[in-house]
Amino acid sequence: MGKDYYKVLGLDRGASEDEIKKAYRKQALRFHPDKNKSPGAEDKFKEIAEAYDVLSDTKKKDVYDRFGEEGLKGSPNVGGGGGGPGGPSYNYTFHGDPHAMFAEFFGGRSPFDHLFTQNGDMDGNDPFSAFRMAGMGGMGGMGHSGMGGFNRSFKSPSGMHRRPHEKKKDPPLVHELKVSLEEVFSGCRKKMKISRKRLNPDGRTVLSEDKILSVDIKRGWKEGTKITFPREGDETPTNIPADVVFVVKDKPHPVFKREGSDIVYPANISLREALCGCTVNAPTLDGRTISVSSRDVVKPGTRKRIAGEGLPLSQCPEKRGNMILDFTVKFPDKLGQDARDALKLILPP
Repeated sequence: MGKDYYKVLGLDRGASEDEIKKAYRKQALRFHPDKNKSPGAEDKFKEIAEAYDVLSDTKKKDVYDRFGEEGLKGSPNVGGGGGGPGGPSYNYTFHGDPHAMFAEFFGGRSPFDHLFTQNGDMDGNDPFSAFRMAGMGGMGGMGHSGMGGFNRSFKSPSGMHRRPHEKKKDPPLVHELKVSLEEVFSGCRKKMKISRKRLNPDGRTVLSEDKILSVDIKRGWKEGTKITFPREGDETPTNIPADVVFVVKDKPHPVFKREGSDIVYPANISLREALCGCTVNAPTLDGRTISVSSRDVVKPGTRKRIAGEGLPLSQCPEKRGNMILDFTVKFPDKLGQDARDALKLILPP
């Protein structure tokens, strides 16, 4: 039996788009690791993100509704693999960042800054009950003004008007994360050290600290992939810490160039080899050597594809792109007269 994404979100099958959004909001707030310290909360938070990723996407939801998780993830036990009998081939894997999904859902702001009830705890049944007018009258001499008390300016003893300070979130801090083609091929874990400021318990002074952020590079990740660590930037009395974002950037490779999931190998051959046939011994990213022979005339710019010898596909890592041999023909710098005469007789006009 596969996962029941509807059950994860507490929904019945056939739930509407609006019901799916509301269910994700409720469950994500309930199990967010920043607020829920119980064992397994982190795993549950990720499971909730995966369920929402599927059910909020029309195509994924359609495949899941018809064939379940096995069909969605291309299980060989469902109709020979991928989509079920008569269904489409589908190989879904959740590679998202549940924290980034959470931040995007709430528009980059933290809902926890305002989620409170009279006893200071979050209401698990209705996370947004704090915004209601009821129960606000006993807060700090606000009388019966309710939420309106937050919006009104008030006079200090000197008679000056001022408003309570509202913290604003800093813009994301973006850093390049350089990876080699070998790391993209095999996958790896990168540990990135950042320096940041954090508030002391007094809520006014700050201290500087270092933190190690671990980034799991998945096989086949493309250049430009973003990994977000919510609210890991500097914290001060007047701001909400920025998200720290790492953007994958390919390191220049001494042999290959990358084209999506394909890798390009420069195959340099002589003019004689181009005309009479050649064999190219090409290295691979996993340390092997592939011999490729050609008996055809090779023109400058000719390309030859070797299927399945490129990088893993990011959405389906068990499959791979191609290695492309990009032929460059090296012409001689000069020819003797005898060679010229012989070529004139042999080569077509």
